[in-house]
Amino acid sequence: METQLLEKRVRYLLIFFTISLIISGLTAVPLKWGIDILQNTIGEGTLMEQAWPAMAHWISFIHQGITEMKQEQPFIFYGTDWLAFGHIVIAIGFIGPLRDPVKNIWVIESGMIACVLVIPVAMIFGPLRGIPLFWRLLDCSFGVFGIVPLWLARNDVQQIIALEQSATG
Repeated sequence: METQLLEKRVRYLLIFFTISLIISGLTAVPLKWGIDILQNTIGEGTLMEQAWPAMAHWISFIHQGITEMKQEQPFIFYGTDWLAFGHIVIAIGFIGPLRDPVKNIWVIESGMIACVLVIPVAMIFGPLRGIPLFWRLLDCSFGVFGIVPLWLARNDVQQIIALEQSATG
């Protein structure tokens, strides 16, 4: 019975992770709409400018860039469409562990590695692209928060493996 409960929890954790991954990817598609909302809520000229001027300036800077890009080079948005597609494809990979978490623990571990790699990618490429530290830390938080459900799922899968081995041994 304990194995069934562990498997159920693993599935819930992986469903949560997968849905989160898809949603975070899909936010790249309505990029102009999203940055318009951010500009109006936390860009320059809002209360955020008084509370955190650097953030308000950054949002306004990004808003200006995306607005100009939409007007002058809209084809660049195709890259963010592919970013969303990549998130969805990675999420599809988690169907295996949803079906058989023991057999596909390697997918969970690969996801954990990807979460860890978010940090060096943000910290290496961010400065090369002029991304401020506070925004790179926000990017890193996706890896930090993403690894939690995967780590919990992996621990549960390891417990399932131990229970199965003790039942057969």
